[in-house]
Amino acid sequence: MRIALSQQHCGPDRQENLARALTAMEHARDAGAELITFPELAIERFFPQHERLTEAAALAEPIPGPTTRAIAARARDLRLVTVFNLYERLDDGPRYFDSSPVFDAYGELLGVTRMVHITDYACFHERAYYHPGDRGAPVYRTRAGRIGVAICYDRHYPEYMRALALNGAELVAIPQAGAEDEWPEGLYEAEVRTAAFQNGYYAALCNRVGREEKLTFAGESFVVDPEGQVIARGAKLEDDLLLAEVDLTCCAQSTARRLFWRDRRPELYRDWLG
Repeated sequence: MRIALSQQHCGPDRQENLARALTAMEHARDAGAELITFPELAIERFFPQHERLTEAAALAEPIPGPTTRAIAARARDLRLVTVFNLYERLDDGPRYFDSSPVFDAYGELLGVTRMVHITDYACFHERAYYHPGDRGAPVYRTRAGRIGVAICYDRHYPEYMRALALNGAELVAIPQAGAEDEWPEGLYEAEVRTAAFQNGYYAALCNRVGREEKLTFAGESFVVDPEGQVIARGAKLEDDLLLAEVDLTCCAQSTARRLFWRDRRPELYRDWLG
């Protein structure tokens, strides 16, 4: 199966950004992809780089809403499983989430993953905008396989990445907002490679790209196989539609599922982890 990662920049015109995403879906399907995933805040400038941006609330939408209806319609027309990401608003409060709706190949909304772990540090002031996710670590049965989502910061947590495996994920999509030189050399890929190897699934990290007010997003999206090997890598500092071939049947015979899972001692872990 072929998958696509739409590594794209976001300009100030939101509708242009959405049009770019819809066009990427067309190009992905033309290239034979059965699934496409997008970066974090796929059609917005990255507002958490600012400590408090009052106009950000106006960007939030319900799901379903105008943006997700457009994405769903294109997914249906193209028969393309789609993992998106946007700023979600619930009117009970209101509350706001960093959210990834997942659409099956006929445009059906299968569910919404919400980022669980919310951080705050220089240029990533996410606690000013997001409530912690309340949906756990769901895995969706799609026409392209069993898909989990780890939104950006959640990928740093082994507990979350393991939960996706235990829930049956064969491929984990990672919508990402990763800045240039944000982490020590090599760790950007290493932790995702380790998670894929320890859990026996594919991981597809799709990063945003381009210069914004305070950050330059690096791009360099990549796909890792269940043995922790990078099998595809996107361009640095420029838009790219990254394509990769995956064989989800490999998950069942991965090192993790033949050995690590067999020898787990979950009866001990509850006490260790509290």
